[in-house]
Amino acid sequence: MNSSLPKVLQPLAAKPLLSHVLDISDKLRPDKKVVVFGHGGEQVQSNFSNKQIEWAHQAQQMGTGHAAAQALPYVHASEVVLILYGDVPLLQAETLLRMVSAATNSLVLLTQTVMQPQGYGRILRDSRGQILGIREEKDATPEERAIREINTGIMALPSRYLSNWLGRLTCDNAQKEYYLTDIVACAVADGVAVATVNPEYEWEALGVNDKIQLAQLERIYQTQAARKLMESGVTIADPEHLTVRGEVTCGKDVFLDVGVVLEGNIVLEDKVSIGPYCVLKNCHIGVNTVIQAYTHVEGAQLGSDNKIGPYARIRPGTQSAQGVHVGNFVEIKNSHIGVDSKANHLSYIGDSTVGARVNVGAGTITCNYDGVNKHRTVIEDDVFIGSDTQLVAPVTVEAGATIGAGSTIVTKVPAHQLTLSRSRQVTIPQWVRPKKKT
Repeated sequence: MNSSLPKVLQPLAAKPLLSHVLDISDKLRPDKKVVVFGHGGEQVQSNFSNKQIEWAHQAQQMGTGHAAAQALPYVHASEVVLILYGDVPLLQAETLLRMVSAATNSLVLLTQTVMQPQGYGRILRDSRGQILGIREEKDATPEERAIREINTGIMALPSRYLSNWLGRLTCDNAQKEYYLTDIVACAVADGVAVATVNPEYEWEALGVNDKIQLAQLERIYQTQAARKLMESGVTIADPEHLTVRGEVTCGKDVFLDVGVVLEGNIVLEDKVSIGPYCVLKNCHIGVNTVIQAYTHVEGAQLGSDNKIGPYARIRPGTQSAQGVHVGNFVEIKNSHIGVDSKANHLSYIGDSTVGARVNVGAGTITCNYDGVNKHRTVIEDDVFIGSDTQLVAPVTVEAGATIGAGSTIVTKVPAHQLTLSRSRQVTIPQWVRPKKKT
């Protein structure tokens, strides 16, 4: 991968490859999960410290069969074992369930017929179509390399068979490694049925060996994510330029314009419209809300009938009620904005409680940070704040107050009155603008 990051930690849709594999395995409700690790193991383990995982160390990399053997001490004899790979992230739970269901007394292989089988082990069958074994490409004859049915490496089998067959493996091959695939020959020799399951989608068993393949899988993932959203009724202006990096729940008649990025847990209620090149992360957007171009929303809950952006930034802890307008180059953080309130131009609202029907003029800022601590600003209902006002927290603006443009407010503003703080305007007579010296 030409990276300091171990391969299984390389990101696909903003999650490590291994995380995708573990998430799919969780859908099968396994009794336990065992991850066999080698190079970069400490870094891998630290990234999954909050997961219920048994870790098996493969100190020497001596092949896939040797890797599987490291997990045996964690496996009970009465279990069915499903063997997955940390760099094969797109497997579907339905495919794996079919394998596990068929593996109570059989060895079940996930195989696939492909046009270009180069690099994969080939499935060897007899004249009746029964599986005889798997031949790794480096050990295959020219006739065997022409076979297009390939082994994906994914398999399921009873653990009692696995422990027996792993003990019988040898490293008599071109790589001098213990191949897990050689247990197929053991199964045939012992008269155990060998069955195959094919993935529903041709891309399910694709693995990652370099950044080019990682990018190819990213494109597949995003295509499938867009397809699922469209199947649920979402209109996407350009499915090839939508990026999904989490779980998205959408109501009816949702519209996503070109270049939208959705991260984390996203809820878009009915008739939400997201403009071009918006980034949404861990947020809930209410009914009929419009988010215009180049707006970032993170960790926020926006009410119904809001109009946000363009070029707005809504930061964590923000909540808005119905009918709120937030315009261009407005930033809001950790604040509650009341019904029908507006901040349409070039403002910063931080650590604030804003009431209903408040008008925040252009250039207004809440000065919430004194260099050490954050302080809160309270703006009650029906307040009008003139342009270029600074509200130095902690401060309260009472209901119905008006603040004149260009004011710096440091104490409570009384209700239903005009408050302003300005220096007297002065004109200097006979003043001459300086000229550049020659």
